[in-house]
Amino acid sequence: MNQDKTILFAFRGDPLCFVHVLLNGIDLYERGKEGAIIIEGDAVTLVAQMSQPGHFLSALYQKAKDLKLFKGACKACATKLGAVEAIEKEGIPLIGEMSGHPSMGGFMAEGYNIITF
Repeated sequence: MNQDKTILFAFRGDPLCFVHVLLNGIDLYERGKEGAIIIEGDAVTLVAQMSQPGHFLSALYQKAKDLKLFKGACKACATKLGAVEAIEKEGIPLIGEMSGHPSMGGFMAEGYNIITF
C-alpha cells in the first residue's frame, strides 16, 4: 500500500459528511501526502452550494480548490443531477472513463489508496 497517495471518493450529498472529505484532503496535503478528491453521486450537487460565499463549507472548499485537490467530478452523476454547469464554472474536470463514472480501478493502477465517504 502506497502511504503517499490517497484519493477520497465522496458520494454523499450531505455537507456534514463532505466537511470530512475536505478536512482530510487538506490534512493529507499539509502532511506532504497526496490527498486527492473525486466528487461522485449526490455529492456533485454540493459544488454549487459550497462555491457560494457565506456557505459554511465555502472557506474549506476554496482552500481545497486552491490546493488543486479536486481530481474531478463524476460526469454521469453531474449530468443526471443537473450539476454540470456549476462544476464547469468552478473549473473541476468532469471525468467518466467507466460508463460516465470515474474508475476506482484506474486510480488504483496509478498507485492511489481509495477511501469512500
